[in-house]
Amino acid sequence: MRAAIITLSTSGYAGGREDKSGPAIRELAEAAGYAVVHTALLPDGVEPLAGELRRLCDNDLADLILTTGGTGFSPTDLTPEATRAVVERPTPGIAEAMRWHSLQITPRAMLSRAEAGIRKKALIVNLPGSPKAVRECLEYILPVLDHGLELLKGTAGNCAR
Repeated sequence: MRAAIITLSTSGYAGGREDKSGPAIRELAEAAGYAVVHTALLPDGVEPLAGELRRLCDNDLADLILTTGGTGFSPTDLTPEATRAVVERPTPGIAEAMRWHSLQITPRAMLSRAEAGIRKKALIVNLPGSPKAVRECLEYILPVLDHGLELLKGTAGNCAR
């Protein structure tokens, strides 16, 4: 499966901050067998991300799109809004599972506004902005995402679970 990674950070986009979450996502995705076919560092805001999500999904450039950053309470944290603007079918269980898992580690996880959803044949998942939280969330959800992506792509075998 092909993965795309998008980091949202206005200061990172301007060269004022090093992206550490994107590389953490890449490491975990590749270890799980994903081919990382695209990475991007975008400024915060709805349209930069929404446009990139549309391009990736509508042109079938990635099966899994993982975003990092922009899921908090800051006025510029608009990743969930951009994601909701492009998804055709929400998948709330993924974001709920990440929040539940993260709440076992810190009560601040309840402040996450992360979303997840499907557009065309791609799954979009918003991850937190910190490398530590990215690792915690991805290690929890990646083992299950394979099955979801196989179902989405129509490649899942008929097996009873």
